[in-house]
Amino acid sequence: MKLFIRAHDLGVKGEENIAKRLDELGLSGVQLVAYKCLDDVAYTPGAITKERAEAFSAVFEKAGKTVPLIGAYFNPVHPNEEKIANGKAVFKDYLAHCHELGCEVVGSETGSYNGDKWTYHPQNRTEEAVQRVISTFSELADFAKSQNAFIGMEGAFGHVCWNVKTLDRAVKAIGRDNIRIIFDLYNYLDKSNVSEMYDILHEGLETFGGNIQVFHIKDCVIAEDGSLKQVGVGKGIFDYSRIIPEIRKVCPDANLVFEGTTGEDIPAAVAHIKQFI
Repeated sequence: MKLFIRAHDLGVKGEENIAKRLDELGLSGVQLVAYKCLDDVAYTPGAITKERAEAFSAVFEKAGKTVPLIGAYFNPVHPNEEKIANGKAVFKDYLAHCHELGCEVVGSETGSYNGDKWTYHPQNRTEEAVQRVISTFSELADFAKSQNAFIGMEGAFGHVCWNVKTLDRAVKAIGRDNIRIIFDLYNYLDKSNVSEMYDILHEGLETFGGNIQVFHIKDCVIAEDGSLKQVGVGKGIFDYSRIIPEIRKVCPDANLVFEGTTGEDIPAAVAHIKQFI
């Protein structure tokens, strides 16, 4: 098992600074969202080039760091069609340059009809929504195939693929062999099902198994109103002494990625997880 972090959670920018910070923290690499951690790369089609990608990977290769996932998250059911078109174009750019960045998987969540808020909307739970996700990710998977690359799909309670079953149904309907899963246990939780956390973990592991590209590592507490609030890993209700062994049974070489743990919480989170891996 290896430990990673989302690059823009490190609080530094530029590949040299990122690699240095990874060394200080004892981490293996990053989930890369280039336009959030490289000042000269924008969230627009054409912004990532072969030369820029190779410059990044040269620094990472020298530092012995890797990228298990490229994030090019966009909302495939956004009410603004222009934003969907822009998101797909950027996603395809990263598929075209992923190998030059030292990775072969580009991922996204499945979106929400609430647009930029990415929160629950009744339409998310409709068949029309699932079919739109299937159509969009089928197109991306076909383009990925032309680039000898993979796409990653991530479910979340407030999104179209709101549980393990819905994401599994979408993946099977897409029917391509170049789809990987981004598994985020916290994403599937809500005050209505938080007590079922470990059942959901087991369901995800049983359903997706070795097809899981990365596991997002998060933690949370339950607020007075029952809602979930994310906190630094090791400071909440997630029992990683139980979770890590369960993951290891199915994915002994799992890529574990801190997402949303920042600042002073990072060293403590690294120490907390390392005792179990």
